Amino acid sequence: MYELTDQFINYLRLERGLADNTIQAYSRDLLKFTQFLEKSDLNPLQISRDQIGEYAGALRKGLSARSVARNISATKMFFRFLTSEGYIKENPARLLETPRLPRRLPDVLSMAEVERLLAQPDPSTPMGKRDCAMLELLYATGLRVSELVGLKVLSINLEAGHVRTFGKGSKERLVPMGGKAIQAVREYLSNGRFQLLKGANLPYLFLNFRGRPLTRQGFWKIIKKYGKEANIQKEISPHSIRHSFASHLLEAGADLRSVQVMLGHEDISTTQIYTHVTRKRLKEVHAKCHPRP
Repeated sequence: MYELTDQFINYLRLERGLADNTIQAYSRDLLKFTQFLEKSDLNPLQISRDQIGEYAGALRKGLSARSVARNISATKMFFRFLTSEGYIKENPARLLETPRLPRRLPDVLSMAEVERLLAQPDPSTPMGKRDCAMLELLYATGLRVSELVGLKVLSINLEAGHVRTFGKGSKERLVPMGGKAIQAVREYLSNGRFQLLKGANLPYLFLNFRGRPLTRQGFWKIIKKYGKEANIQKEISPHSIRHSFASHLLEAGADLRSVQVMLGHEDISTTQIYTHVTRKRLKEVHAKCHPRP
């Protein structure tokens, strides 16, 4: 099983081009399946449909619906790989049902909350310049946090006003950035990044105080700190800014297709969740402001 898992992970990385975070999630989920096989003394190349059903049933007893769905998705993809590579003739996981998950409306910051958040970094210090550039860029582009911390200096074109990034599946996209973000990034590059480099020669745009590339976890802590300082009561995360970026664009009249392209969503149905947020906001405004609510 471990050898087959290694081959599957290499397939995801080299042929499917999945992001490292996705690959790590699949690895963790397949470890659960491996433990089930070892405990039941089963061979993955000889397992039956009913035995895989038992595994799915065991998952449902101890995990949330979202975790069960992710584990089953990993298992189904693993057996599709085994079938396509000729290890097995019939796919025993083909009919395995994935639990339906309720679509959660994302937490969205108001424009006033975003303004308070963006005002928190101290632009008189190198770290403050960096944080200001990161927050402005994140709200201006709606990048995923992994895309943000993975940016290199050459990813930014300040003259053309866009950022070049690689999203899920290593798909490249260009996202425009507004004047505020351009100004903040230019200030950081001119008067902040050099001090953080500490003499090193790194291509990455955003660095930590040790002069190393900033991590996802590092940025998560930064945005939590500024959210608290801005007295924002909502649960705030890097994804909150991405949600707010999309929702504010749609509220201002942007078309769904353009927002889809900027977010890097492969399927427009993923983007459509933000229209629910917009409709909810419109209802709130109507109820609050209409003379006969």
